[in-house]
Amino acid sequence: MDSFFSAVANCRVRWLDLPGTGTPLVFVHGLGCASSYEYPRVVADKNFAGRRSILIDLPGYGYSEKPKDYSYSITEQAQVVAELISHLKLEKFFLYGHSMGGSISIEAAQLLGESLCGLVVSEPNFHPGGGFFSQQICSTSEAGYVSTIHHSMVSDESGPWAGSLSVAAPWAVWRGADSLIKGNKWINMFADLTKPKALIFGEKSLPDSDFEQIKIMNITTEVLPDCGHSMSWENPSALAKVLESFCK
Repeated sequence: MDSFFSAVANCRVRWLDLPGTGTPLVFVHGLGCASSYEYPRVVADKNFAGRRSILIDLPGYGYSEKPKDYSYSITEQAQVVAELISHLKLEKFFLYGHSMGGSISIEAAQLLGESLCGLVVSEPNFHPGGGFFSQQICSTSEAGYVSTIHHSMVSDESGPWAGSLSVAAPWAVWRGADSLIKGNKWINMFADLTKPKALIFGEKSLPDSDFEQIKIMNITTEVLPDCGHSMSWENPSALAKVLESFCK
């Protein structure tokens, strides 16, 4: 695992650079997750065809450092993603983000210029207000979440998310959720992006009004079978196939 010092977050950020061929795909994880935990199964799938992959653990998550004096806002996390890509001197790359990572990737795409070959997001936050977990997390103060609620959420979670949530900094989770609730017009930013782009949903997450709106805009949409929001765990082969097809 590699690392660099982020001037934005004032901490060391770590990532996996998994070797392969073709234009690399940069993975950005969601709230309470870590790319190093979530995406190796996707990248290793035969449907992914051995493409080089960059799996970042955002500040506050996974193996990256977890400073207490950093905002963990969507905007600053997007700047960290751009920092990493600059550090790697990637001349061409694709960008993928899931959930909160989708919102981060949409903002990062505004910073990345001509080197970005395309953006694909899966079930991102498109509007202010947050989702179910963001609202649950921010139903109390940051201090209250850090002291009691975070541990309870980890204990109550029976799925794979419990693993990455247990090593995420509680203050990073709360501030990330708070930033999602405060929000931005991410759907407009996504629609206005003049690069190849696609939106992925799990079939169990449908129907969804944002998905229908994006379809009406004639932007590429994909539906993954036999999964919902946690598609990288529920159907990694299908996600690998759609990502590889997009990158082709």
